[in-house]
Amino acid sequence: MHVLVTGGAGFIGSNFVHYLINQTDHSVTTVDALTYAGSKDNLSSVLDHDRHQFVEGDICNQALIGELLDDVDSVVNFAAESHVDRSIDDAEPFVATNVEGTRVLLDGALDHDIERFVQISTDEVYGTIETGSFSEDDPLSPRNPYSATKASADLLALSYYTTHGLPVVVTRSSNNYGPRQHREKLIPKFLTRAAAGETLPVYGDGSNVREWLYVEDNCRAVETVLDEGNAGEVYNIGSSEELTNLEVTEKILTAANGDESQIEFVEDRPGHDQRYSLDTSKVRSLGWEPKWSFKDGLQETAEYYLA
Repeated sequence: MHVLVTGGAGFIGSNFVHYLINQTDHSVTTVDALTYAGSKDNLSSVLDHDRHQFVEGDICNQALIGELLDDVDSVVNFAAESHVDRSIDDAEPFVATNVEGTRVLLDGALDHDIERFVQISTDEVYGTIETGSFSEDDPLSPRNPYSATKASADLLALSYYTTHGLPVVVTRSSNNYGPRQHREKLIPKFLTRAAAGETLPVYGDGSNVREWLYVEDNCRAVETVLDEGNAGEVYNIGSSEELTNLEVTEKILTAANGDESQIEFVEDRPGHDQRYSLDTSKVRSLGWEPKWSFKDGLQETAEYYLA
């Protein structure tokens, strides 16, 4: 199989490209606009592999996407603006990339009779949940511009399955962490700040709960869905390990030899969801399950960022 990976120089995308090259026999074409969140350095060890081609470009460029789709069988769309705080300050690039970019890819996939289109999404499209876990059939209730644009892209992609028969599959994962993540994100940001003796700004009282998934586990799940998932379906991907932001911060301080005096509670973020939690029984029925505990994943991540 020849897979087009969009956003493949970003965090999860680059880890997925490494996974496909190192763990499967698939060929990969990576396209990335190399914005602040993407870097060719993330692909350094596979950049010149004989089963890999890198193209710098924007998924909103319809002509470019058409050329790339001539040579591939499947699309996995990681390309996205993904930082919630940035979306609150300026939603325009989120709408452009996350919605219009997805539309360009879908139309191109339809024109080129693509065998499988995997739309990468997030648990944030469901909104917040006090108890229990979200299933794939629960209504979407995004609460910030980032998650609203991702929900829009999900619905658009699924509409192409219903309307045109395009073999679309959507994955919605919990918070990912691991190597190659941009340092504006919580875990790499706090690891590097803790090691430098700087303060760690925790929103509100730190009680917000997230389900943390090591990126390699997500890559395996996406590849499982790419190969085994049913067209027109949504698959939640999570670890079932839930931690408050304060608990994560404390574990980071331990990993980086920091001190709890570095914790600084700051004004909460607007529209800050209290808790995310996913029911992952559907993707587990395909034979996938997470292999990494948060303890082991954080240790690997700390070694990467503190080296």
